[in-house]
Amino acid sequence: MATSLKNLSQHSEGNIGDIRDKKFALLVSEWNDEITESLYSGALETLLRHGARREHIVRKNVPGSFELPLGAQWMAKQEDIDAVICLGCVIQGETRHFEFICNAVAQGITQVGLTFNKPVIFGVLTPDTQQQALDRAGGKHGNKGDEAAITAIKMLGF
Repeated sequence: MATSLKNLSQHSEGNIGDIRDKKFALLVSEWNDEITESLYSGALETLLRHGARREHIVRKNVPGSFELPLGAQWMAKQEDIDAVICLGCVIQGETRHFEFICNAVAQGITQVGLTFNKPVIFGVLTPDTQQQALDRAGGKHGNKGDEAAITAIKMLGF
């Protein structure tokens, strides 16, 4: 469903289990930090609201979204990490660079989850404009960070 038709911060309460003893890694891209910091805040608040303990949430920064898969791999290989949430933002520019980065990030994050058999969540915005990113990072369409955190929680309850 298109984000314009659904608020990213709204979700069903089904399949939400007890996460008090679960440990989460939040990977945050430093590129487009106005956006990614808002995504981080949304994800953190959602995890805490659903029972995660602050001391069980590890934050690591990576330079850009392209580095999220390797950072996710480093975190996922740690046995005490139950889920990894990757937060980034790649805004369409004038070149095809956008396509290469988005494809590499999506494939890399997917591969890490499959390799380590644990939730590795794609919380990366891929908008055409800065305004679209703001709208999805706590603006009129909610917060992709909220959605990413809920996805991790639901996958742990699978």
